[in-house]
Amino acid sequence: MTTPRGVAAIVVDGNSGRTLFGVNENQPRHPASVTKVMTLYLLFEQLEKGRLRLDSPLMISQHAAAQAPSKLGLEPGETIEVEHAIKAVVTKSANDIAVAIAENIGGDEDSFAQMMTSKAHALGMHGTHFANASGLPNSEQITTAHDLAVLGRAIQDRFPRYYRYFSTHSFAYRGAVMRNHNHLLGRVEGMDGIKTGYTAASGFNLLTSVRRDGRHIVAVVLGGATAGARDRYMANLIEDHIDDGAEIRTARAITEDQPAERVFAAESQPAPVSEREPDASAAAGEDEAEQPAPPARKRSAAAAAAAAEAVSEEKARPAFVSGGKKLAEAPEAEHARTGRKARAAERAGAAAIDGSTSQAAGKAAQRDSIATTTPSALKHLDAERTQLAKSDNARPAHTGWMIQLGATDELEKATELLSRARSSGHAVPPGAKAFTEKVQKGHETLYRARFAGLEEQSAESACKTLKRSGFSCFATKN
Repeated sequence: MTTPRGVAAIVVDGNSGRTLFGVNENQPRHPASVTKVMTLYLLFEQLEKGRLRLDSPLMISQHAAAQAPSKLGLEPGETIEVEHAIKAVVTKSANDIAVAIAENIGGDEDSFAQMMTSKAHALGMHGTHFANASGLPNSEQITTAHDLAVLGRAIQDRFPRYYRYFSTHSFAYRGAVMRNHNHLLGRVEGMDGIKTGYTAASGFNLLTSVRRDGRHIVAVVLGGATAGARDRYMANLIEDHIDDGAEIRTARAITEDQPAERVFAAESQPAPVSEREPDASAAAGEDEAEQPAPPARKRSAAAAAAAAEAVSEEKARPAFVSGGKKLAEAPEAEHARTGRKARAAERAGAAAIDGSTSQAAGKAAQRDSIATTTPSALKHLDAERTQLAKSDNARPAHTGWMIQLGATDELEKATELLSRARSSGHAVPPGAKAFTEKVQKGHETLYRARFAGLEEQSAESACKTLKRSGFSCFATKN
């Protein structure tokens, strides 16, 4: 079977963990609405821990309601029960509901995206960075076919009780019936989910899971030219490789404590890759309009370098950078209206386009509430903020190793990130010196949050501890 031009694909045996087929499986791609699998992963965690119930109400914010289609269309101030939210995300691929989930769990979408990225890295998805909860166009939203296969396996291992929602064929809500965009459900024997995705930049994506005669495979196709072409290729991959799978489960479950190992397919081979760009004829974020993708264009050297940087083994951008440059979204009528409303809201100070759900003062208060709130911690936080504000751009003259927590678009965020890391138990060695470093990335100014003055072993150890506490981190020589 010939792989279509520009497609990335992988087939993994869920029973043995062996990669049965792979092509371009480690190349950086945009996940589109397959992103929502990680959004639901974090929601399932909240259900498992008892922090939410299936009948818990989720509030719809102005920011959530303003998301581009596909969406459920709830108004700001309305609520939706968790179980209905899950079904709306699985079937309708509702962007407004995905953002509502993010805000109700993380406080704002940026913070939730950071949680998503941290979770991805903890599971072994080192080529993945999330910038939003929906998968709508954003140049920072990067993954690989390999990583999505890891996620497809992990969510089944971790949440068998809730994974069944991915096999929902249709969902009725307020008199409207929404059908699952995964048209292979019910057509391919044994398929039990899990998620489609499409934007002009990503092409047509699909993550699937099939159980048949004791065998279990997880397959991913990214970058299909049309939904039909993607579905046909996926169906062929399944039929070609399902019999190659093991009948007995020997693979360990993928967890944060036991992340996936990278295993390459013996028959993996390179294939031509094209970078899809937004096209005026395609609606951003709408999963399954059967339409041709825009013409493939060769990737520029700058784009290739940026993509390579974005997935370089957690060293690219291990924490979020809110407000990053987003891909141009398709100018269909409703989307354009949404953009105008968002810009107007930003000028009025009512909401920010980068994922905030309140005015600037409210967002600052929300950020402060995340940090440890004991009197001693607050005193330390104020002192460290003052110190870092004075020493911005002044890299410590220490030799040895340092650790980086991330790069943010505001000095205050970088300072807060360092303070939160310092107050998270004993992860950061007492002698480590916190500092921020201002860097220019094109037209974007970023502030790196770093600790210096460490030995290699202590830097690596600190990073491991920080990752277990939910931070992204990497160690590097000074």
